[in-house]
Amino acid sequence: MRRHLLSAALLASATLSGMFTLSGCQEQPVQNAAASGSRTLQARQGRPAQFLARGTCAGHGRGGAAFGEVDCAGDEATASVLARYNGPQASGPRCPDDTDFVLHIAAVDTGTSERESSPEGYACMRNLRPPHPGDPGMGGGPLTVAGDCVYTEREGVVKETACDGSTGHAPEYRVEETVPTRDDCPEQTDLYVDVGGRAPVGCARRLS
Repeated sequence: MRRHLLSAALLASATLSGMFTLSGCQEQPVQNAAASGSRTLQARQGRPAQFLARGTCAGHGRGGAAFGEVDCAGDEATASVLARYNGPQASGPRCPDDTDFVLHIAAVDTGTSERESSPEGYACMRNLRPPHPGDPGMGGGPLTVAGDCVYTEREGVVKETACDGSTGHAPEYRVEETVPTRDDCPEQTDLYVDVGGRAPVGCARRLS
């Protein structure tokens, strides 16, 4: 995801699809780029329970059907729901740190009853089997967490990459921790990364 940089050491921000925007030695903060690696689904009509509720699983149905809710014990299951929220992701709660990808669920309004309709929402997903791009240092996932590495995509913007360089770009910085404000970062911080959430500042060190 990309993110823009903030700067007091350096600033940048990044997006949720593997790109970030960073923050550094300048004084103005940078915005986050758009999120990526997400998919949009439509909830099934007439379901008494919430579509893709926490603890359920998703995958491709028999014959390669569209991605949707499946039995967790079935061969089609590829990911489990860590958290599920109604409303747009941009203004909703942050997904858990170990989220591998986000499924966006389109609203369904049949105009007949609440039971036959479903609100817009999103599900925070974790792969049932490796790889786990959301894990620290893996170079993917919808969130930037402590342990992730980034490289400079362009001025004021950084993008996540695997810390071992296996995703094609050599890492330049590693986010050592996330904190509420830049003042909470260690003095050795080289770059401030806008990561969002309750601890929105990532304190990053340059890699040698």
